[in-house]
Amino acid sequence: MINNKKYVKKINEICDLNYDFNEFKGKTFLVVGATGLIGTFLIDVLMNLNNKLKLNCNIIAVCRNVNKAEDRFSKYLNYKNFKIYSIDINQKIDIEDSIDYIIHGASNTHPLAYSNDPIGTITTNVIGTYNLLNLAVQKKISKFIFLSSVEIYGENNTDKKEFSETDLGYLNCNTLRAGYPESKRLGEALCQAYIKESDLDITVARLPRVYGPTILKDDSKALSQFINKAINNENIILKSEGKQFYSYGYVGDIVSSILFLILNGETGEAYNVSSPKSDITLKDLANLISNYVGKQVVFELPSEQERKGYSTATTAILDSSKIRNLGWTDITPIEEGIKNTIDILKKENNEKINNSSI
Repeated sequence: MINNKKYVKKINEICDLNYDFNEFKGKTFLVVGATGLIGTFLIDVLMNLNNKLKLNCNIIAVCRNVNKAEDRFSKYLNYKNFKIYSIDINQKIDIEDSIDYIIHGASNTHPLAYSNDPIGTITTNVIGTYNLLNLAVQKKISKFIFLSSVEIYGENNTDKKEFSETDLGYLNCNTLRAGYPESKRLGEALCQAYIKESDLDITVARLPRVYGPTILKDDSKALSQFINKAINNENIILKSEGKQFYSYGYVGDIVSSILFLILNGETGEAYNVSSPKSDITLKDLANLISNYVGKQVVFELPSEQERKGYSTATTAILDSSKIRNLGWTDITPIEEGIKNTIDILKKENNEKINNSSI
């Protein structure tokens, strides 16, 4: 994918932003969840910044599956400033390297993972966060970014159209599905505790539903399933009435917000990251994708296992004015992001098919 022209164009758009990237010179980034949707794009951006601006910053990619990481980051394996560590963050973490920034993006983030691995969902967000915060104290890092979620707000049962950072919606903790948002809430609370007791510089990014060409094949989120159907030239399957009204974010914009918050985020503050240009109902999203690929939207009942992992929130729109007032802005509206994602993945898919037939 790193050789895909459209993918590289998006990487370059972030690298060309008017950020003080020179602050990263000689620094070491620990990217946790390195083979995930956000982690892979973030590493590609950091490695491209190294190449363009001669930053000589070091990237440590933390993951559980080394083979998967080596395959994804094969281009970087011989670079002296790139390392892969296989680490279970639910265990005590020992790393010899010095570390300046930790970006904690390791988490189950889709419905089937919530329902099939509920304990792992909770422990990664709580115990994993605890272990990474202890590592941050040990290494005396400069900045810790905790990737949280719109899910922490729960259900919007008020007249407000958007969630601001001080809002809190209803969340029934006595359900299997609550493991993800409740553990993200506790992860944020842990961050506050370490700020108080260990004087860590921690900023929380509350993310929308994220998509992009780095989505994982087993991602069971509705949008990810729509995209996978589109790249395989199949009808788009909608497993509800599609009235859910959510904020979405292209992975490139999410990565730009992470870099922006490393440089500008205030200690202890949480920031919603979203774009009004990417607020859309699930039905309209399905239609946008189906129209682009010339297919139909077909309704299908979800399986019981899928249903257990679904969010019950029908409206989850983020007010991102706080981070915008600091100077961040998104660059990829939903229509462009969706088309870009499908085009990139279709090309990748066709190349794999052609290579397998040789």
